[in-house]
Amino acid sequence: MSDDRETLTYELFGTAMRELAQEIADDGFEPDIILSIARGGLFVAGGLGYALGVKNLHVMNVEFYTGVGTTLDMPVMLPPVPNVVDLSDKRVLVADDVADTGKTLKLVHDFCAEHVAEVRSAVIYQKSHSLIDCEYVWKRTDQWIDFPWSVLPPVVSREGQVLDS
Repeated sequence: MSDDRETLTYELFGTAMRELAQEIADDGFEPDIILSIARGGLFVAGGLGYALGVKNLHVMNVEFYTGVGTTLDMPVMLPPVPNVVDLSDKRVLVADDVADTGKTLKLVHDFCAEHVAEVRSAVIYQKSHSLIDCEYVWKRTDQWIDFPWSVLPPVVSREGQVLDS
């Protein structure tokens, strides 16, 4: 992996949310629910929720990345898993910060597909090797991305958590 990095600031994140929301609105897609993939997708879902006037936000916890460029073999859904009854016959927008490998988005997309009226995905960044081609992408890059919410180390260390030094 190259040392070159894409850097997203909080200010640029605000721009990205407005532009991504405008792309979704211009496409005519009106989600009933925004399903965020925690943790990075929480920020995206909140920004899109406000910009698109959607108050019905749900969270799906998925673990995949364990460090810079290191992952589990496959993404894993962590409890609590959303109840499919809450998603039934809804237009769902899955929100995440990046479609890197696409494995996490594919897991969530497949989870939703059999139960919802329609599922689409929105990300800030998508990489060329992603398994999923998201309907809404703010920017395409193949660099590692420094997000403003994860570029600094945690304030506290938690037992069993992998921390970069």
